[in-house]
Amino acid sequence: MKTKETGKGDNKDIPAVHHDFGKQLKVLKANNQIRELQTVIRDRTTSRGDFVFCADRLIRLVVEQGLNQLPYKNVTVTTPTSYSYDGVEFVHGNCGVSIMRSGEAMEHGLRDCCRSIRIGKILIKTNEDTGEARVYYAKFPQDISRRKVLLMYPILHSGNTVVQAVKVLKEHVHERNVILLTLFCTPNGVKSVIDHFPEVTVLTSEVDPVIPTHFGQKYFGTD
Repeated sequence: MKTKETGKGDNKDIPAVHHDFGKQLKVLKANNQIRELQTVIRDRTTSRGDFVFCADRLIRLVVEQGLNQLPYKNVTVTTPTSYSYDGVEFVHGNCGVSIMRSGEAMEHGLRDCCRSIRIGKILIKTNEDTGEARVYYAKFPQDISRRKVLLMYPILHSGNTVVQAVKVLKEHVHERNVILLTLFCTPNGVKSVIDHFPEVTVLTSEVDPVIPTHFGQKYFGTD
């Protein structure tokens, strides 16, 4: 059964308002490159090699926009030709946290952009009968309380897993310092996260009722 794609961002850079979720939701500007990647990922006939290739490209785009949400400061450097150049650099104090296992697919894209960034992990399992999500493992950088956190989870469906992850993170860092990086999310998933944590930023490539929930199995070859 075919479903109609829902609205995409059409403003410059990342639109701050989408599906009336307010400024906490940021969606990549839709273009043909992104739509092609989303199409290949959704196509059930896509080989695993093509799937991983396109997923990694989309992850990189989301990660790079996530880095734009981090704090920068102005700096002046001297070029090899002895000219001064006014530029910017990251304010130190950022880290990544992946929700295992599917979130680990995004770690390589983050390290491609920030080679020395520290990455923590959270393991959450959901009871298939009750839908309850429980945290089984969490390990973060020791100074996470002083850092901005890029929380990585590629598919936001119900939002239960991310809600539990942010609850654990809030024991160490204020929710306004948490930026969720996700590739695809449902309106219900976004609503759940933002209703629980109105200061968390959610950054995604698409909001749609139908999302590729097979992502983790296909990416890691366990489908």
